[in-house]
Amino acid sequence: MVMIKHLPADGALQREIHGEAAEWSLSDHLLAAAVDHLAAANWMFQCVNTAEDDETPDPPQPVPRPGVTDEESEPEDADEAVSPAALARFFG
Repeated sequence: MVMIKHLPADGALQREIHGEAAEWSLSDHLLAAAVDHLAAANWMFQCVNTAEDDETPDPPQPVPRPGVTDEESEPEDADEAVSPAALARFFG
């Protein structure tokens, strides 16, 4: 039992039990979150700084994470587009 408890977190046993999630460390999750936030900030900047006649850019897709399906990663109100004017009012 002692040997099993001290197996590496990314070893074959952990991959068998937890699947792809065993390959993601805390650093990997934090890096994915940072990339997602940076993409969202860039998207908001682009929305605010485009003319109202231009087409609103599509929101960024989050970095795929293990164990999360596409339906779970989308917000419930993903169909509602945020207008550039609404973003400008929010960030005033």
